[in-house]
Amino acid sequence: MKNSKLNLYLFSVLGLGLILTSCDPSVEALGEYDSSKATFLPLITLEGGDVTLACDVTSYSDPGAVASAGGVELDLTTDIVGTYWGGSNVDGPDIYSVSYSAFNDDGIPATNFREVFWPPCNGDLVTDIAGVYEVTSLVRTPGYSTSGLGPYLIVNLGGGQYGISDAIGSWYDKEYGYGPDYCAKGMIIQANDIAANDFTLNVTNSTLPWGGTVTLTDFSVDAGAGTITIASQWPDFGYVWEWTLTQMQ
Repeated sequence: MKNSKLNLYLFSVLGLGLILTSCDPSVEALGEYDSSKATFLPLITLEGGDVTLACDVTSYSDPGAVASAGGVELDLTTDIVGTYWGGSNVDGPDIYSVSYSAFNDDGIPATNFREVFWPPCNGDLVTDIAGVYEVTSLVRTPGYSTSGLGPYLIVNLGGGQYGISDAIGSWYDKEYGYGPDYCAKGMIIQANDIAANDFTLNVTNSTLPWGGTVTLTDFSVDAGAGTITIASQWPDFGYVWEWTLTQMQ
């Protein structure tokens, strides 16, 4: 009998609680003020893919891209950065990154990329050293040796001056895989007499992200072998690089 009374009492309390809860105007019904809408993520579709130009082209016209969200076309922003010489337009030999970006109505971004390679034409190594090269031998002291890195670019800047893509032979860029931000960029040399291996080195300075200046100590051309041998040093950190470039056909 006592158990029956206890059970009846519990049911009465629970029932009262349910009645009070269902009648309490302060308890919101689930989703009463909720709303939802569909969000279409932005999509950027390239017209074509990566581009390799002929070395002797005089201009470039980008095929572009299309940005859309849910079938509705979006405004598209295009930015261009030259890898080694930093141009904001594809207007001469370099490897360019072309980036396309867009936002949907909710501010969600999308990005896509194209690489445009404008190779310098290979010179004869007697009157012109411009060209596309492979680093067929690279030694860092202290360190170790490696090979097979490329492409490595030498660009004719006019007036006998040449820009080289990396004053340490692509060591951090390609051997370590850090990318071109870790090249010793900006080095220019003056060719006084290529056939006589007469060059003025370090017309400009090259630096690395960690600080200090990289300087060239040797630059010699072997036209018969189709190679260039270069040496540089980074005295701030005690490193020396020596590498051989072989023209790529």
